Amino acid sequence: MTPAAFLPYLILAMVVLAGLRLGQRVMLWRGGRAAHVDWMAGLKALPKRYLVDVHHVVDRDKSASRMHVPVAGGLVLASGLLVLGLIPALAASRLYWTLVTLAFLVMVAGVALVAHRRYPRPMARLSMGRWQRFPIYLAAFGLGGLMTAGLAAIGNPLPALSFVTLVIAAGGGLKLAFDAASGPIRHALAGATHLVAHPRPNRFDHDEAKGRSTGLQSIDLNAETLGAKTPSDFAWNRLLAFDACVQCGRCEAACPAFAAGQPLSPKHLIADLAAASGGGHHRPYGGNAYPNERPVAGEGGLHAKVISPDGMIHPDTIWSCTTCRACVEECPMMIEHVDAIVDLRRFQTLELGAVPLKAEEPLSHYRGCDEPNGRALAERTDFAAGLRLPVLKPGERADVLLWLGQAAYDLRGQRTLRALIQCLQAAGVDYRVLGEDERDCGDLARRLGDEATFQRLARENIAALGSVTFNRILTADPHALHVLRNEYPAFGGIYDVVHHTAFLAEMVAAGQLTPQALSGRAITYHDPCYLGRYNGETEAPRALLDAMGLERREMARSGKRSMCCGGGGGAPSADIPGDTRIPDIRMGQAKETGATTVAVACPQCTAMLEGVTGERPEVKDVAELLWEAVQVSASAAPRDSRKAKELEPA
Repeated sequence: MTPAAFLPYLILAMVVLAGLRLGQRVMLWRGGRAAHVDWMAGLKALPKRYLVDVHHVVDRDKSASRMHVPVAGGLVLASGLLVLGLIPALAASRLYWTLVTLAFLVMVAGVALVAHRRYPRPMARLSMGRWQRFPIYLAAFGLGGLMTAGLAAIGNPLPALSFVTLVIAAGGGLKLAFDAASGPIRHALAGATHLVAHPRPNRFDHDEAKGRSTGLQSIDLNAETLGAKTPSDFAWNRLLAFDACVQCGRCEAACPAFAAGQPLSPKHLIADLAAASGGGHHRPYGGNAYPNERPVAGEGGLHAKVISPDGMIHPDTIWSCTTCRACVEECPMMIEHVDAIVDLRRFQTLELGAVPLKAEEPLSHYRGCDEPNGRALAERTDFAAGLRLPVLKPGERADVLLWLGQAAYDLRGQRTLRALIQCLQAAGVDYRVLGEDERDCGDLARRLGDEATFQRLARENIAALGSVTFNRILTADPHALHVLRNEYPAFGGIYDVVHHTAFLAEMVAAGQLTPQALSGRAITYHDPCYLGRYNGETEAPRALLDAMGLERREMARSGKRSMCCGGGGGAPSADIPGDTRIPDIRMGQAKETGATTVAVACPQCTAMLEGVTGERPEVKDVAELLWEAVQVSASAAPRDSRKAKELEPA
């Protein structure tokens, strides 16, 4: 019996060892809360989710894509062929061993690309430690298998060498299998299962008409524990998701809080949550530390507190998050970081009342007057003096219901709303507002973990909306857009909600508004997270800017991969200090384009970017720019008419 004949048995041994080791993690996953999983649908969707959805994200980094395909493909192909080697007729065939050799050759080529990313100097976002040793085990298995199968393909002329290469392959392969529970290889096995049992299966649906699966899931306010106190309070398939992390660092590289030096690294957070469920750090974390890291004991366990001085994670870490979903957008394993953070916040807020000091005020105002700013609901329309703002009374009907939101109480936001209202009036739109019946949508309360306040506001707003009749809800606030469109349906509020940029683009396309070209102005557009990433709307604002004849220049980070302004998720209320401010970083990216104006489409973004001091581009909402262009067009029309009369023959 040649040494190569033992390779199929090595694969079987690896499968058994990996299964036993992974079984330890399965028992931990089962310690989480119950979650409904459609296993058949998940299994059917796995090839597409892996080969299309995952690969789409992986392929953004071409070096990772070129590495991942041969390593994973070669490993799976070689292992599958070796299992067939248990058939004696195949094991005696040189052609068979030639095919096995070629499969290992593909794998080894991929391993060389892996090594190139890590040696001699690894990419800054990659984890070190056991992740740095991972290519060595892959190389041992791949090269050992390549040599053993290759010698068998030419008749095994050097039995002693074949035995040595078999031992090398066995050492690398068994080490990979042993690490199925705690090492880098865990992500591959847990990752495939995670794609099948994903907590958000709808996120893989690419039909934008059905909406993007980005809304937070509701919790039962009568549950024994509100939010996540321990790892066992997460659903079991979320514990599985933490183990799917490959520690590639893409989330960290995209995170605005990490860039600003706040104590948050999404990669470190997920690694901590995975370690916490298994009883703490089995080995030191190999990646970048949290910026300005806060001290914690680092003790974990399935039923141990996650957020505490003795736990794995400091409170400042979860309060640094802007909920922008940049980490989620960049994660090749489709992990939902924001969902985990909000679940942790819910326990801190609802069970402990342990919110950052500045966040106490808006949450208190919510409970007293349904607004985070403490203003009376009847004052919401005060800004529109002279605009004849019609109010939709119970029992009445309008084509469009304008949701004013928080911008109505803010001097800067009011300028945007006035421009929008003037555009609506110029186009003859049948619109009205709810007036004092409009409460805050509850976005800030929910992101800060106050699910009880959010659910109360949702039900009261839905009742108010149910008392009137309209075709569409129009809003200039992407946060309100998201809540009304994606989170109110869980409470029975299903509406056709449109952002003001999309609505204005419709009117321009239909000829209801005819803007004049604002030539000679270079402009860059900042994509709001809750409009672009959360709701997939990136083209309408750009279509409007193009219709105005503006010279549009894109920032390096734009569209669904745009960088956050720092204003979402209650981050300004939490106010966790860092080395710099997120809006300063974003404005720096805008200045790099050479644009004189930053176009925005969100009152939060406007406030954050206008708060940047020093020399910078001016900040204008798209509605303000459009109204300016419409006014130019209107003023030009009489001049054109007079000029035409002058040219008429006598």
